[in-house]
Amino acid sequence: MKQPPQDPEPREHLLREIQQLARCALFGTISETYRTCGTPGCRCHHKGPKHGPHLYVSYPGQKGKTTGYYVPKIIQAEVRASIEAWSQLQDRLRRLAQMNRERLISTAARKKRTFATASS
Repeated sequence: MKQPPQDPEPREHLLREIQQLARCALFGTISETYRTCGTPGCRCHHKGPKHGPHLYVSYPGQKGKTTGYYVPKIIQAEVRASIEAWSQLQDRLRRLAQMNRERLISTAARKKRTFATASS
């Protein structure tokens, strides 16, 4: 009994999503910090609010040591979206890997049946 071929459209749609996300994805973790400045008379040194938030992206560098970079205010929204794109990209890649696994298992089952019926 033949199985109907798997609809390639969901897979193609997923591949297009992966390609689009990969164009802007950034790897890392976002953190916001508040700091005191170098002006001794500033409010931030006298129980006033500190300056910030300042956005940083951290990621594992060489030899597993965490490193990162400061994100200028003008591109903070874009960096946040790019970090989110990385998360979505990982999700889509997991889904693609699951589809690939199911396709391989299906192919193996068909080949096994063909081999078993040919030898009888």
